[in-house]
Amino acid sequence: MSKIQIISDKNSRSSNIKRSLIKILERNEIKKPNLTIVIGGDGFMLQTLKKNRNSKKSFYGINSGNYGFLMNKYSPKNLIKNLSKAKMISISPLEMTVSNKNNQSKKHIAINEVSILRQSRQAASLSIHYGSKKIIKNLVSDGVLVSTPAGSTAYNLSVHGPILGLNSKKLSISPISAFRPRRWKGKIVSDGSKIIIKNLNPKKRPISSVADNIEVRNAKKIIIKTNKNIKFNLLYDKNRSLQKKIKIEQLRGETS
Repeated sequence: MSKIQIISDKNSRSSNIKRSLIKILERNEIKKPNLTIVIGGDGFMLQTLKKNRNSKKSFYGINSGNYGFLMNKYSPKNLIKNLSKAKMISISPLEMTVSNKNNQSKKHIAINEVSILRQSRQAASLSIHYGSKKIIKNLVSDGVLVSTPAGSTAYNLSVHGPILGLNSKKLSISPISAFRPRRWKGKIVSDGSKIIIKNLNPKKRPISSVADNIEVRNAKKIIIKTNKNIKFNLLYDKNRSLQKKIKIEQLRGETS
């Protein structure tokens, strides 16, 4: 029990699961070093991972929220077996570097996505480069979203972006309500290069840049790249791996 850390959200459902979990773990021994059990929803898991970005722990999520894409279903009867046989997946986050209108630079990581959003009633006016290649000269839209494979079934899917395989080594660039050019559907790129997004009219058309849920307002230039020096180790029940969840979403998209 002493080797297992339990981190719980503050709602009543999470607290009830935590109390039940402690009783089960007191009666059983789990031989998994550096194990952290996270009780909450996807947002709480993202928050916990970022707080532990420099640790070498493995994180097993128990869902007490709504969808819980990053989490496992709580099964008191099968908990010990599920923990013992859980499969590990390692993911790297995006790193967002934002220069604002005062030429200040701020850096944050995003496990799911970086979203560039209009900050006023005016549509955003953006240029997008991938390394030295120009992807789009002027995108007039509500914004644009850069998603990891792990996040491709979250906000990215809601804006009709593609679902990416977890081992695809790709990123998705998806427009949010594109006005010009109307037919631009976005682009899939390698996760190995920088994506550079510039605000072409920062005075009239201010934008914010959001790393998962951390917002930087009045952004002028955003550089996004995968930080492969950071690895988050997530544990999943044997038959509910993150790869399988992503494949299920892909099949739903093909049949809907």
